[in-house]
Amino acid sequence: MRSLLLALLLIVLTLSLSSGTAARPANLPGALPENIQVFTITAKKYAFDPSAIRVKAGTRVQLKITATDHAHGFSIKESPEENSGKAGLVFSTPQGCQKIEEGQTATVEFVAQTPGTYSFRCCVHCGWHHRSMKGELIVEP
Repeated sequence: MRSLLLALLLIVLTLSLSSGTAARPANLPGALPENIQVFTITAKKYAFDPSAIRVKAGTRVQLKITATDHAHGFSIKESPEENSGKAGLVFSTPQGCQKIEEGQTATVEFVAQTPGTYSFRCCVHCGWHHRSMKGELIVEP
């Protein structure tokens, strides 16, 4: 009986370790490529935190934005302020105003191809100082 319990425990331990530490192939849902940089951003009354994000050109970026106090929005420009016209961010998620309900998280993913400063802002009216709720993505060469 004791050897049966020991064998069963060994099987359960082996299965739990292999499922928790095995690398997932990149084509499975939820798997992230190795070269992705993930930023967690909070949107709260009139501020994004952090409000400035720095990455190197060529980086795949994933922004996970959570609204903490009530509904907010997130919108980022495709082209840098220094070169309006040529898109420098290539999106893999829908572009435009992302509405984020209180307590929810929205994900915005793109490749930052061109160096420059890209402004982002709240695009859902969130109160008196809504217009001051903004930030910037700085893509370095």
